Amino acid sequence: MNINPILARALRGGTPESVHRGALAIVDADGAVHSELGDILRPIFPRSAVKVLQALPLVASGAAERYGLVDAELALACASHGGEALHAQTAAAMLAKAGVDADALECGAHWPYHDGALKALARSGQEPTALHNNCSGKHAGFVCLGCLLAEGGDRRAFLRGYVQPGHPVMREVTAALQAATGHDLAHAAVGTDGCSIPTYAVPLRHLAHAFARVGTGVGLSGDHARAARRLRAAVAAAPFMVAGSGRFDSRVMQQLGARVFCKVGAEGVYCAALPELGLGVAIKIDDGNTARACEVVMAGVLGALLPLEGEDRALVDGLADLPLRNWNGIEVGRLQAGAAVRSLRA
Repeated sequence: MNINPILARALRGGTPESVHRGALAIVDADGAVHSELGDILRPIFPRSAVKVLQALPLVASGAAERYGLVDAELALACASHGGEALHAQTAAAMLAKAGVDADALECGAHWPYHDGALKALARSGQEPTALHNNCSGKHAGFVCLGCLLAEGGDRRAFLRGYVQPGHPVMREVTAALQAATGHDLAHAAVGTDGCSIPTYAVPLRHLAHAFARVGTGVGLSGDHARAARRLRAAVAAAPFMVAGSGRFDSRVMQQLGARVFCKVGAEGVYCAALPELGLGVAIKIDDGNTARACEVVMAGVLGALLPLEGEDRALVDGLADLPLRNWNGIEVGRLQAGAAVRSLRA
């Protein structure tokens, strides 16, 4: 078996201390490979990185328009958020517009990932609800889609079990994922995601192709192309909703706006659309390291491919070469995108 290349490394005292291997695909909207590092044909579970693809039916069906979903709400439908108050409130607002409440969500409950939000909730004596789940916006989008599909019937009864593969809501979501990636999901490995919906194994090449399509509309149906354009505009208008305070996705898209749509997934997966270049990016870190390795690799890709200046360049380059500090605030090392990543060219 071929060993994937080093995509990121940690230095201590100027000496490499650890490395993170992985694979990276950059593909254009016609499906041509622009750049590849490592094995881009091995199917991997993209997890939350494909939330924008899973949100396509919410817009394409007319549900988003029917319930008057605004930019912040559509951005939340693409989010893995930190559970901050605005995130939970926005998810609740989406559900209210469709005439249901948080009891309709089947994503489960967990404490907010954002430390301040977690402590504030604990101080108040409250327990977390499904609204604090990092996937509550995506699931609120699923519920809105389900409410449209159930029109004229019992919404509560129709929505029950919407996370199951055979439910009409999930069939729409899976069809959108297959159409965007061009990968045969009927014969793909399938598991259950952390938020209880099916997750399908898809090669990085197909994932990058899907994100190139999201960025350009090329190769998507008319309805899905319009949906992708609307979702990207919503995220560019409300990037805080996609992740939250201090988080990579929100910071990058707050700074670069519509030039980038990027989305983290669990276990070292990252995907991005670069509309001005007509390219899609998909990354998988072999050891599943997301918060450290995958973020610096994505920053390295953005820095290598995009023409950046001033504050844009400073932010991206800083995220691709991070200082590592101990509890006294002393810089003890650096985490850097690897040379193979930095040498990519547009």
